[in-house]
Amino acid sequence: MSRNIIKIVITGGPCGGKSTAMSRMQTHFTDLGYRVLFVSETATELIKGGVAPWTCRTNADYQMCQISLQIEKERIFEKAGMTMPDEKVMIVCDRGVLDNKAYMKSDEFYNVLSELGENEVELRDNYDAVFHLVTAAKGAEEFYTTANNTARTETPEQAAVIDDKIISAWTGHPHLRVIDNDTDFEGKIHKLLHEITTFLGEPEPFETERKFLIEYPDTAFLSTLDNCKRVEIIQTYLNSDDGSEVRVRQRGSDGHYIYFKTIKRRISGLKCIEIEERLSKDEYLQLLMNADTTKRQIRKDRYCLTYKNQYFEIDVYPFWQDKAIAEIELSNEDAEIVFPDYVKVIKEVTDDLNFKNSALASVNV
Repeated sequence: MSRNIIKIVITGGPCGGKSTAMSRMQTHFTDLGYRVLFVSETATELIKGGVAPWTCRTNADYQMCQISLQIEKERIFEKAGMTMPDEKVMIVCDRGVLDNKAYMKSDEFYNVLSELGENEVELRDNYDAVFHLVTAAKGAEEFYTTANNTARTETPEQAAVIDDKIISAWTGHPHLRVIDNDTDFEGKIHKLLHEITTFLGEPEPFETERKFLIEYPDTAFLSTLDNCKRVEIIQTYLNSDDGSEVRVRQRGSDGHYIYFKTIKRRISGLKCIEIEERLSKDEYLQLLMNADTTKRQIRKDRYCLTYKNQYFEIDVYPFWQDKAIAEIELSNEDAEIVFPDYVKVIKEVTDDLNFKNSALASVNV
């Protein structure tokens, strides 16, 4: 896939505002110079065409059809995008493959993936970013309706449950953002556009993150939570001639991994310019030959946690038995952070260089 093609997912619970969001995105990102391509919602296409969980022999049979069609549609859009002369192409998927997990039993989901020869990590992380619009049934109940989509049949109570399941299905993705209903609908759409624009790095790829030293978490407890996923990470720093921090990363679980290269330049304590690109396994292995031998490889278990529409990343290192690091990326520096009561903060270390991964890679701690 061409490096200038970005593929994102717009998802969410029923009646979350996706249809309006798609329309607004077309205008907004076209104005920013993007060729915007939309992959329509596969479930709606199939159900309106007579293919549904209640018309197929089983729900698993239906989901097999939906996942297969979703994957093929995205491949066609990627192939088409690579033929386009535009400098910037953005593929917007109205729901992604992992949405199906919310409508299936766990064993059904993994059996279907096995039959298709696919795995969850690669399907989930095949997208560059995921933006979840919370259903109106959670916080804006008076606006919940099924009138604008004949394929939608959920009650508000069912919609709220599905919304949680969809967030859980995508938890573990490196760039998941949850857009809630804490403003009016216009404010919600504005927040979505802002989050996507920030992710794309228009005009500069700024990332605002805060980092906290926390007490060593109960990892066994975290592993039982539906809103938490463990990811294995191996991070290697490369030699750099211009002072930038350059690293490559292997990320995944259960033997399935994806690979990234990241170039990071610090602007201030909270802000940095970060440029990331996906690598093939062969490209990753080749870059490892340029590893900075003054730094050790960082291995860690990352627990990706969604809580109150926030997305935390808790890093547990093998050389610490009493503490860990929790990070959160923010759309602005003044955003309020609410920690769950099972995450015990010791202190903020955003500006403390001793707790940067590059520093941890340089010394024995």
